[in-house]
Amino acid sequence: MSLSRHINAEEVIEKCKDHPHRKHTGQEGRQTLHQSWSRDEDAARAPKYTMPEFGIPSKAAYQLLHDESALDGNPLLNLASFVHTWMPEEANKLIMENINKNQVDLDEYPAATIIHNRCISMIADLWKAPKEGKVIGTSTAGSSEAIMLGGLAFKKRWQEARKAAGKDYYHPNIVFGSNAQVALEKFARYWDVEARLVPVNASTNYVMNPHDAIPFIDENTIGVIVILGSTYTGHFEDVQLMSDLLDDLQTRTGLDIPIHVDGASGAFIAPFAYPSLKWGFDVPRVHSINTSGHKFGLVYAGLGWVLWRDESLLHKDLIFELHYLGSVEYSFTLNFSKPAAPIIAQMYNFLNLGFDGYRRIAIKDLRNSRMLSRALEATYFTVLSNVHKPSAKGAAELESANDTDDPELYEQGLPVVSFRLSDKFMAEYPHVQQAWIQSMLRTKGWIVPNYNAPEGEAETQILRVVVRETLSEDLIERLIVDILEITEALMGTSAYSRTSFVDPASPVHAEGAAVAVALPPSFAFPPVPHHSSYSRPESPLSSPAPVAVYHPPAAAVSFPSSLPVAATLGIHQRSFPARLVHALLLPFTFIFHLFTAFLFLTSFRSPASSRNPPAFLLAHSSSSAMLIKGVNVHQPDKEHGRPDKDNFGDATGEAAQGQSGFARQC
Repeated sequence: MSLSRHINAEEVIEKCKDHPHRKHTGQEGRQTLHQSWSRDEDAARAPKYTMPEFGIPSKAAYQLLHDESALDGNPLLNLASFVHTWMPEEANKLIMENINKNQVDLDEYPAATIIHNRCISMIADLWKAPKEGKVIGTSTAGSSEAIMLGGLAFKKRWQEARKAAGKDYYHPNIVFGSNAQVALEKFARYWDVEARLVPVNASTNYVMNPHDAIPFIDENTIGVIVILGSTYTGHFEDVQLMSDLLDDLQTRTGLDIPIHVDGASGAFIAPFAYPSLKWGFDVPRVHSINTSGHKFGLVYAGLGWVLWRDESLLHKDLIFELHYLGSVEYSFTLNFSKPAAPIIAQMYNFLNLGFDGYRRIAIKDLRNSRMLSRALEATYFTVLSNVHKPSAKGAAELESANDTDDPELYEQGLPVVSFRLSDKFMAEYPHVQQAWIQSMLRTKGWIVPNYNAPEGEAETQILRVVVRETLSEDLIERLIVDILEITEALMGTSAYSRTSFVDPASPVHAEGAAVAVALPPSFAFPPVPHHSSYSRPESPLSSPAPVAVYHPPAAAVSFPSSLPVAATLGIHQRSFPARLVHALLLPFTFIFHLFTAFLFLTSFRSPASSRNPPAFLLAHSSSSAMLIKGVNVHQPDKEHGRPDKDNFGDATGEAAQGQSGFARQC
């Protein structure tokens, strides 16, 4: 949660009195008042930064907040966040029925407590907890709180061991990669633990290499955190390799260093998509694991989980015994009160989906990630994420595999697509800033972040799309079109006219959208007869509504570079009436071109006209860009691309002919 400062309303009013924009405002004090647009009987105004002396009607209060929150982005199109944004109607009903229950009140809400305990048991089984162990765990407000509890358990056990040995216990450190999410650094700073960040770079796929972590470990190391799903690129760090190296370190030095797995996203992907991967409690050195129920656990924001492989790993000093709520209760959380509704929603998903349902959603998300990755790689981008790349096993089997959707045929990771403009593109268009793509996508509703890579590769900028359950194939296709339209607008050429960046050897499989790829003239895309849907299994998976969209075939599309390039994106078949109308219009089109040629030739008769040929011959505009020949085109400032009179549309005369800058393209 971000910090917020108190706002002094009177000070704001005083500062506004002399503001040059004040002449455009209406009533006095408008700057610090809410105002609803409801009909007279419900209309109301209320102060923004101080509590109103008297309340306003409930309808007016609702309308004020409803309208203001409408300025937020659309959660469906928020591709920046890992947090889940949709649940079925029955789940929403359950949440509303239990929204007033406090999970900590065990006596008052015993059923909620039983459901909580069942969730812990199911998750422990999912993470391959040893049958002979006594797994213990708790729900949290999110994976950030969960990882702090895991770190505290490490610190307390380390301190106790150091005290027993008569050694210094004031200088603990913890080791993790510099690609870690901020919650890991928060733990270190809040609880006075030195954070030893292992550098990452492109050669390590922007995640921690276990071999690089070993030199950072010493007798004061309380543990190593391994990230199962980097927020930067979605790569999994190798838990088994880290464990093997720590086993070897213990043999050589006697240091027994435990592992905590940060599975904020990956702990609800790996069990379903990669069942053969060893990362959980089946690795003996893994003491604890955290995850977010509100990410790929498919619950709304506000739920995390943390489990320890055995209750002996959770120091007794960290567990509080409570007596004042009617019975003896035990607690180990940073929060006390917490809602029961998200926990009940998690159990709903477990019952509604089961293992098979979660697996099918994970497979679909990864398939859509591959579709987007291949489309981007076939055009102007370099993809940094890895789930579209065949694994060592998959490279040999994909040619003959009946099921090319099996995630284990590809490299392991989250359904995340991280990409950047290719080196070839940047060499030819050095003026294009990648951050502009983020800004222009926002004008179309998409929220796609552009950010710097982790420390060690911070000069690299990355665009990232998180493919969640709600991002259907239809939306992926629309996203591909919008990204390419925007990119080619920034290139300053007509949409899809430039084909020099199309790689004829780029594999585009069945899940690929209609993207710009090199195809022979005889090639045609088979039609897809229905929209895709993210409904749960009991609902129809597709609707019969026809759509004129074409996909590449199941086999990889790969043709020699000598073949002519047909950049195809979103082709629509013409019906017979459309072809008939087109045929009837052809003579008129021919006459128009003759007339155009006549005007062009006659323009050379006058010196004045030769200096100013017809504007429609100078500029050819398209839906996404304008190509100007013979005119000095104004380019946006490289730092911010702000519009001015030369590119915002208010220039006149000759200057207006050259308006094709950033604002015009938007």
